[in-house]
Amino acid sequence: MSSMTPEERIVLTRATMVILDSWQLKTEEMRTLLGLSEKTRARSFQKFRSHEPFPDDSGVSRRADYVRKIAGALHTSYPTNPLMGGRWLRQRHRRFGRAPLAVLMEDGEAGLVAVLAELDCTFSWDLSGSRPA
Repeated sequence: MSSMTPEERIVLTRATMVILDSWQLKTEEMRTLLGLSEKTRARSFQKFRSHEPFPDDSGVSRRADYVRKIAGALHTSYPTNPLMGGRWLRQRHRRFGRAPLAVLMEDGEAGLVAVLAELDCTFSWDLSGSRPA
């Protein structure tokens, strides 16, 4: 995020917060998912929703980017029902053996990658190292 203007960082932070709120995550879940410091207080999330960007940290930026990509993939999967994304995240998934939200919470950045790969076949293809013929 460091190459972005402060305004661009705020826009991306707000967009990420809208997604996390739409998934009905608790503050502690948001903190865990984004890899934010334990020192990040609940009031910080109110600031993130309005006027303050996430910390300028490459790990937080990557995780927020994965969140936005997962939301986009869920929208592609369920274009007519925006509530289905949150529901999909909470239902046990056959490939994970648990809910995708549990994968996100328990497996850190690797969990974000795994959930995105499950939802987005092009992302999964890129991860595989496959090359077009």
